[in-house]
Amino acid sequence: MQAKASGLDDALVADLLAFIAQPGSTDDAFNALALRLFAHQFQHNAPFQRYCQQRGRTPRTVKNWRDIPAVPINAFKDLTLSCVPPDACERVFMTSGTTRGDVKGRHYHPHLQVYDLSMTRNFRQRFMAGAERMRMGLLFPDEQLMPNSSLAHYLALALHAFGTPESRYFMDQDGLQLEDLCETLRQVQRSGEPFALLGASYSFVHLMDALQAAGLQFQLPAGSRLLDTGGFKGQSREMDMEAFYVQLSATFGVPRSQCINMYGMTELSTQFYDDGNAVLPSPKSGPHWIRSRLLDPLSGQEAPFGERGILAHCDLGNFNSVTTILTEDVGVAVDDGFLLLGRAQGAQAKGCSIAVDDFLRAAQSGAAA
Repeated sequence: MQAKASGLDDALVADLLAFIAQPGSTDDAFNALALRLFAHQFQHNAPFQRYCQQRGRTPRTVKNWRDIPAVPINAFKDLTLSCVPPDACERVFMTSGTTRGDVKGRHYHPHLQVYDLSMTRNFRQRFMAGAERMRMGLLFPDEQLMPNSSLAHYLALALHAFGTPESRYFMDQDGLQLEDLCETLRQVQRSGEPFALLGASYSFVHLMDALQAAGLQFQLPAGSRLLDTGGFKGQSREMDMEAFYVQLSATFGVPRSQCINMYGMTELSTQFYDDGNAVLPSPKSGPHWIRSRLLDPLSGQEAPFGERGILAHCDLGNFNSVTTILTEDVGVAVDDGFLLLGRAQGAQAKGCSIAVDDFLRAAQSGAAA
């Protein structure tokens, strides 16, 4: 009873960890756990409860995970979406704040057991692809420099769970350690040891610019792979995705089929991957504990298969916040996942803004009453 009173249900978390650890799931099993999480969050997450009540969605009326109200992603910037008191959380991940200046979204984690298992189970299957460990280089600051970055934690997990002892960071408070990285790339070229280079997409752009200025290219050994994430929005320069992967493959001698993109966000606890970027756009897909839909942001109705919509994700890893979020990313469903087509524009962007306004009005009305 103590755990439930505090908003942290130990039995529910234990069942969630077991669900993630198993090799797969049925639709019924996913639905049952999603509904348990919905009932828990409805009880302990007050802003979310008020929003659901305004929409007539309660644990009594919601019978399928698709009917759980999707919370607009920007609500994480304006409200505390947590089942436990924020000061009881082990970690708070914050968004970069690029879309609204210094206003950052916050995702509260009472502990990181679920997040860490979600990351490592998925990463092992989608990026490691049978390899137990690889020598890795990380193009991103570590957790000491960026303690509130979900990507910093994600990459730290990759290094510690899957990297060899020689694995290391090549970015610190002074920026990119270019000479050290080039020496490492020469070493693995000579040794024939597969190498993995992981980081933010814009870090790769800066690295490729520096290598191009120095007239350097590499031919990494067979089995090497690259992982980029985050895109270029808000960075010093943007780059066409086709040109990005052409240059990435040419600079490091890694086939585009081994240039993997990870799609994730601070407000989720689970990541999506593609199977390389030989063809763009490349389908993204997730593990058995996350499901995605394409929605019309104005009506909330699901878009017909093959038509564009706004991506909404039901992530069971989000046990403490809200399982279901409405992003501002446009996509289209395909047989093996979805294609990510960019950010919402025009009417779609307006629909996302209206959804945020609706959520905030509902969530704050009860608090003001």
